[in-house]
Amino acid sequence: MTQLSRRQFLSRTGAFGATASLATLASSSVLRAAAANTSGYKALVCIYLNGGMDHSDSIIPYDQTSWTTLSNTRTSLFSAYNASQSSSSRNRANLLKLNPTNASSLGGREFSMPPQLAPLHNAFEAGDLAIVGNVGPLEQPTTRAQVDAGTAKLPPRLGSHNDMASMWTSLGVEGTRLGWGGQFADAAMASAPSDDPTFAAVTTGLNNPFLAGNTVRPFRVSSDNGLVPEVVSKTFLLGGNTTDMTIRGQLKDYLAAPGFNEQNYYAADYTAARSRSIENSQRMLDARAAASGFATAFPNEPLGRQLKLIAETINIQSALNISRQVFFVNVGGFDTHSGQTSTLPALQSTLANALGALRSALQEVGQWANTTVFTASDFGRAMIDNGDGTDHGWGGHHMVMGGAVNGQRIYGQLPSANTQNGSYMPGRAAMIPAVSVEQYAATLGSWFGLTSSELATIFPNLSRFNQANLGFV
Repeated sequence: MTQLSRRQFLSRTGAFGATASLATLASSSVLRAAAANTSGYKALVCIYLNGGMDHSDSIIPYDQTSWTTLSNTRTSLFSAYNASQSSSSRNRANLLKLNPTNASSLGGREFSMPPQLAPLHNAFEAGDLAIVGNVGPLEQPTTRAQVDAGTAKLPPRLGSHNDMASMWTSLGVEGTRLGWGGQFADAAMASAPSDDPTFAAVTTGLNNPFLAGNTVRPFRVSSDNGLVPEVVSKTFLLGGNTTDMTIRGQLKDYLAAPGFNEQNYYAADYTAARSRSIENSQRMLDARAAASGFATAFPNEPLGRQLKLIAETINIQSALNISRQVFFVNVGGFDTHSGQTSTLPALQSTLANALGALRSALQEVGQWANTTVFTASDFGRAMIDNGDGTDHGWGGHHMVMGGAVNGQRIYGQLPSANTQNGSYMPGRAAMIPAVSVEQYAATLGSWFGLTSSELATIFPNLSRFNQANLGFV
């Protein structure tokens, strides 16, 4: 029989909703070392667009010259959209023109969103949403000339979904242990020792390194918060081989036995973790039940339900005794190598409607000014199309929204669709980022309350860029 380590045992038997159960605090001396500003309440919400969102099909050039350049570069994709037809969502007449307050800095170029993103367009026009152009993993400022000369420091395994997702969320290739969201929560909890760190990092799905900190562990929020350990009823969690079946059976029998005690250290750890998890889950459920509901109706689909859970959790932050929270939501389906003309518009509509509901609900309860929502993705997509789809890229445009956002502005760079202008890689024209993930994240971290020294520790390459804070929030 294969022997499991204590860590493996706990990993395989701990799928019971709250993943923050085993260890959330390090020594008090470590916690006292940081000095983040944790006055008031603030929440960061990462909307991760899994697969690589096509930024050029979401933030679309609008002035006639730029739109024509894009349509001439992406002839197959525009043909698949029937963009010349008056009914097409990509027909220029149907696009939702953006009216940024910094239009004078854009050189006469204009931009838009497709009609499927109407709720986000409304947020932009209301000053609640900003666009940050051409963001991606960078070790240092990088140019096409450096790429051609072979002197550019490119991200390792550029184009790999898993590695680029890890570069975005934890600044290293797949397997990197700590995420910058978790480290933000670490710093906040170190400065707020009276806060309960159980609910500092919250996910609506499976764990992601983004929320992994040194002292903070992610808590999984769900409609019932998994009060019954799934391991005793869902065989897929432990696999189907004989070893796992044996472990599962023994675990069921042992936990159900009369006079159960904790003489075995595997069982002791499991039981203690399960007990804390159930207690924390019940606290969450009780606080949500005691809170007033929202007049806002959230879309009854997976993303809408997840964002409703986040809104409910933000609404009860006082009852949970927490002044800083980082949330992570994963939205799949953005790897649009083919069928983009049907897949992406549907995803955009789902995303925009759910985010619109989140905005409305948090405005209801007075927490919108305390919440900043931002997008992240594996990468943008290549400018040159692939029939009715697009290939993996590098840089991409992103959106930041919230009551504190310096919105109705476009930050960073939105290069022309002319792939010969030096903004793109050779081949299918992946966009070379002009803004690093570290700059993007550090701007969010500064708003969250982290000091410049804390940010410099989390983001070791930040000093290589001429702007540590992009000013969008």
